[in-house]
Amino acid sequence: MSSAPRVPDQKPAGDGRTPQRLPAAGRRGGGGPPWMGAAMPAEKSMNFGPSARRLLGRLRPHRVRLSAVLLLAVASVTAAVIGPKILGHATDLIFAGVIGRQLPAGSTAEQAVTAARAAGNDNFADMLARMDVVPGVGIDFTALGRVLLFALGLYLLASLLAWWQGWLLNTVVQRTVLRLRADVQDKLNRLPLPYFDRQPRGELLSRVTNDIDNISQTLQQTLSQLVTSLLTVVGVLAMMFWISPVLALVALVAVPASVLVTRAIAKRSQHRFMAQWRHTGELNAQIEEAYTGHELVKVFGRQQEVEAAFHAKNEELYRASFSAQFISGLIMPAMMFVGNLSYVAIAVVGGLRVASGTMSLGDVQAFIQYSRQFTQPLTQVASMANLLQSGVASAERVFEVLDAEEQAPDRAGPPRVAGRVEFEHVSFRYDPDKPLIDDLSLVAEPGHTVAVVGPTGAGKTTLVNLIMRFYELDAGRITLDGVDITAMPRDELRGRIGMVLQDTWLFGGTIRDNIAYGRPGATEEEILAAARATFVDRFVRSLPDGYDTVIDEEGSNVSAGEKQLITIARAFLAEPSLLILDEATSSVDTRTEVLLQRAMAALRSDRTSFVIAHRLSTIRDADLILMMEHGRIVEQGTHDELLALGGAYHRLYQSQFTAPTVEEEPALPTAPQPSRA
Repeated sequence: MSSAPRVPDQKPAGDGRTPQRLPAAGRRGGGGPPWMGAAMPAEKSMNFGPSARRLLGRLRPHRVRLSAVLLLAVASVTAAVIGPKILGHATDLIFAGVIGRQLPAGSTAEQAVTAARAAGNDNFADMLARMDVVPGVGIDFTALGRVLLFALGLYLLASLLAWWQGWLLNTVVQRTVLRLRADVQDKLNRLPLPYFDRQPRGELLSRVTNDIDNISQTLQQTLSQLVTSLLTVVGVLAMMFWISPVLALVALVAVPASVLVTRAIAKRSQHRFMAQWRHTGELNAQIEEAYTGHELVKVFGRQQEVEAAFHAKNEELYRASFSAQFISGLIMPAMMFVGNLSYVAIAVVGGLRVASGTMSLGDVQAFIQYSRQFTQPLTQVASMANLLQSGVASAERVFEVLDAEEQAPDRAGPPRVAGRVEFEHVSFRYDPDKPLIDDLSLVAEPGHTVAVVGPTGAGKTTLVNLIMRFYELDAGRITLDGVDITAMPRDELRGRIGMVLQDTWLFGGTIRDNIAYGRPGATEEEILAAARATFVDRFVRSLPDGYDTVIDEEGSNVSAGEKQLITIARAFLAEPSLLILDEATSSVDTRTEVLLQRAMAALRSDRTSFVIAHRLSTIRDADLILMMEHGRIVEQGTHDELLALGGAYHRLYQSQFTAPTVEEEPALPTAPQPSRA
């Protein structure tokens, strides 16, 4: 069976939120190619907080792994934070050795301090008093080696723990994105057909692919760094207060300044990231539509208009992306400037405290390292603001798909359909302001063939789409064997209905696979029987690879008629109780049409069939012909009965099989001739 219905005779009017893509000056005949008029999604302001919390909420099933990630991060950061203090002690050992070598041997440290004060060098005496110095003895390389090896061990431990943390977090992120993709796929299967009528395919594909990939990248790059950075800030702050509360307060002055700068810049770039991904989706939609119809673009000479529309949309994306990245990129240099101011203040105050003897040189060195470690994670968090905003903007676009209104849930119903179809006062419209089908009633008896004819836009394809429950009714009901179709599960209903469309759909695979698509698990004998009954076997035997011939994406290695025969074989194999043929022979030549007619006759045997046709010669033997105009059945009966009525069907028949009558235009009045003397 074909997978999806043809575009209905009357398309939904859309939501009216955005204009047509092509400017008025570039349209021909009132609108240009069909792919130029797809509706664009309306821009919505991004609500960062709720969307970010919802995205993080999807990590909840991995609480155990996340707890392990947090514990590993704490251990790793703790080991890394202790390192500068240990290295500061190594600096004190070196400095004490350098000073001790300059002092007279044989004296004590107290004597050296007293001598310095006696010489009037109080600052040096205060500094010497805080040092563990032995006069006349140089650097203790044994103690220095032990300290450095201990520091090296701490840093190696921190690296190993960080690696383990990253491995666990990567598992969590990839499993979360895997689940998100599966949820989106499941959601798409539950969405009603009108949702896809309103969404450009490229825009929807961009949400499913580009936006989810961006979410994955954002979570991967920011979660680990955020946790590590925040823990580093806490650990470093604790060490700074331990070493010197005064210098710690000096360093903390940079925090509110950094927060204010980051908040001001992030607020300006937030909506620009939403616009960036919205324009990305729009550009993808335009490219996908233009590529799908590239032959028509060339036939109608619309390359310049399509290129102009592409360049205009590409320019919009460039401006939105440049604006978002430039503004968010200001955060990093602004944070570096604030951090450097804090560094200068700490260096000055620390130097004065070393000179006054209230701090050791190693403690000042350690504190300067801590100040760098303190501002660095803040700077990293700020630099991740653009990634966070971009990722949350993509998450919001994906959540819009997940939050879309689904089709009504199925109810359990009779599993088998014999084939009696009845429309009871059915009304339906795509646009509430534009009626299409109004108060329609008809009955199709089991095993009968019902042909539906009428002009374009009469509602023929819409009629069969309603049977398939691709759309829900506005009023009335449709029953199969007396059971309302809304009481039947959609999968069960559609599994009993076979559809052969004018627009054939074949996927990239072998001919055998395409036929078997109608019934998974069919045996080789059943596939061959369906192929022989529908005359597919006749041309497949002439192919070098037979049923193993691979059909490419475009289906260009088989003719249009052969593709249609394959779709009929697919429907034949499915053994449907109800059959719908929608213009299945309109795009093939007369000779191929004979084969198709014979194949469809075999397919319609003992089945209730709805046949939509413009060629009236193909439905002469129908048990019932419905003549539709403006969503109403204006005439119904057999071919001979409708011809005898001399009404709308008769006029349509005459227009196809009788040469058109050309009315002579009335003669123009002649000007009066002047009288001759």
